[in-house]
Amino acid sequence: MSEEEAAAFLAGERTVTCATLGPRGWPHLMPLWYVLRASGPADPAPRLWAWTYGVSQKVRNLEREPRATLQVEAGESYEELRGVMLECDVLIHGELDVVRAVGREIFARYAAPRGAPPVTSLPPEVSEMVERQASKRVALEFVERRRATWDHRKLAGVY
Repeated sequence: MSEEEAAAFLAGERTVTCATLGPRGWPHLMPLWYVLRASGPADPAPRLWAWTYGVSQKVRNLEREPRATLQVEAGESYEELRGVMLECDVLIHGELDVVRAVGREIFARYAAPRGAPPVTSLPPEVSEMVERQASKRVALEFVERRRATWDHRKLAGVY
């Protein structure tokens, strides 16, 4: 995939599988909802962010070894398979304002149908849930180091 195709793919999909290194040396794979956030003027490419419980195994793994491999994939049959794999350094953010903001962005994104822009305001009960959970969660910022992409639709049946 080109940079533009990969960016559109990541913006359109909804679940990332996050692989961290577990305490016994085995990969630990978990699905996460995510958002793409601007990383700053020095690095204009958006970064993938997620939130999760601070006591989760993936966070324990990242505290010990702050690297993860992410995969977002789609397609049912072989000729439809496409995806993006990212090798990342991971920053764990525990600051309540950052965690709240990421939680709100995630729920705004997932409250909208696939392909639609995020909703502009969350229902009060969802806002209250994000507020209650924020103190138990952390935000994960995935800093991409290497990328691999594939799109079997471009193979035109030639494997």
